[in-house]
Amino acid sequence: MSVSVTYAATCTVAQTLANNTGSAAASTRVITHAEYNESATLNAGSTPPAVESAFFLLTLTAGAATIDLRALTGTNGASVDGNGMKVQVVRFKNLGANIMTISTGASNGHDFFTADGLVVQPGGHVMLFSNDNASDVGASDKTWDVAGTGSQTAEVSIVLG
Repeated sequence: MSVSVTYAATCTVAQTLANNTGSAAASTRVITHAEYNESATLNAGSTPPAVESAFFLLTLTAGAATIDLRALTGTNGASVDGNGMKVQVVRFKNLGANIMTISTGASNGHDFFTADGLVVQPGGHVMLFSNDNASDVGASDKTWDVAGTGSQTAEVSIVLG
């Protein structure tokens, strides 16, 4: 199996300037801001590499869940073990009506997130790209804790390499 990841973080804004003279049509007064957009394609031969992925719907139980980077479920139910790899990209979309917090796991925590955690607003999403700077996943560095309310859900995408 091979993995090819198209990663993009974009925020493109078209801004129409005020017409102070009355002589400029709206179509000629548009400035597009796109200079900070980022994108890349990652695969086994790229730097950073991408060799495994897991995409799943996370459901909290009593407002909590643990993501084990050594025991992820991949495509068609395949087992994905991130041992010795780094998290390259993670995307998390909160589908619930309350905030969710992703943090370093209390047991065998992986430090991609801090102990205080990253808050994801209701309906919001975050996507983080580590540029190969995350810690390696291992036996004692493998879990993230997710806290929220009840049985809320989130879309989770993880790319490892």
